[in-house]
Amino acid sequence: MSLPPFLSSVVNWLRAGYPNGVPEADYVPLFAILARRLSNDEVAEVAHELVASGTLPTDDIDIGVVITRLTDELPREEDVQRVRDRLVSVGWPVAD
Repeated sequence: MSLPPFLSSVVNWLRAGYPNGVPEADYVPLFAILARRLSNDEVAEVAHELVASGTLPTDDIDIGVVITRLTDELPREEDVQRVRDRLVSVGWPVAD
């Protein structure tokens, strides 16, 4: 299944921002930031595409765990800031 153009642009942008893949410590803050602009279904679609492309080295169970953690646990501010800085450096519109 192909992603809608907007979600494809998000995935391509994330690949550019994380050319060596998303580090495990960045999963929760990254998805927390994405969830501010995307619906839960869109976040899940992006996550599945990143897994399929090898950018996010997890599987469907890991994605479910991350999404569950997002709803039950706030990421640490220093983690959010690290991910926010990386996203801003590649042009993602991150607001407070």
